[in-house]
Amino acid sequence: MNMHQKEIDEVLNEAVRVLREGGVILYPTDTVWGLGCDATNPESVARIYSIKQRSDSKSLVLLACDLDQVARYIDQIPPMAVDLVEVNDKPMTIIYPGALTDKYHLAPNTVAADGTVGIRIPMMEFCRQMARKLGKPVVSTSANISGQPTPSKFKDIPEEITGAVDYVVDPRLEAGATGQASQIIKIGLRGEVEIIRG
Repeated sequence: MNMHQKEIDEVLNEAVRVLREGGVILYPTDTVWGLGCDATNPESVARIYSIKQRSDSKSLVLLACDLDQVARYIDQIPPMAVDLVEVNDKPMTIIYPGALTDKYHLAPNTVAADGTVGIRIPMMEFCRQMARKLGKPVVSTSANISGQPTPSKFKDIPEEITGAVDYVVDPRLEAGATGQASQIIKIGLRGEVEIIRG
């Protein structure tokens, strides 16, 4: 069942309003269903770890609308990352070095101990629009309790997740999801490339 653009805009506006207020949303991404919040808000990020029952020593994937947005939150974009984003035709998360975590940038609890952060420019227009409208990256971690299966469809999400968030994006938007986790590629400043998940 398709949604009209007006309906999509209403969902988008509500999702962004909740994110701006520090809330947590449940939403479909270009891969699987995700838990999301403003990636610059440490309290909201802490709530996501709590909902997932996961330790916050693990870093999170963030969604950004484009490379310009990515560039505002990391020290410098390795040229190799630009090349990969330009040729990429399926969901790909890049782990960037040099995440910026002062008070104007990413919440420290989104970043790995080595200072890297995983960011994806999603293939789904709704997710890109959400990050663009928010003006900041959005956390995107699978909508499951840690250690449980990752839900690729809304019907697979446990009630303890749906009941714990502030807003659930209309499930009709999941039509654009692949149902598969993204590939993950770690890139160093000198062009080193490590495929974490192919």
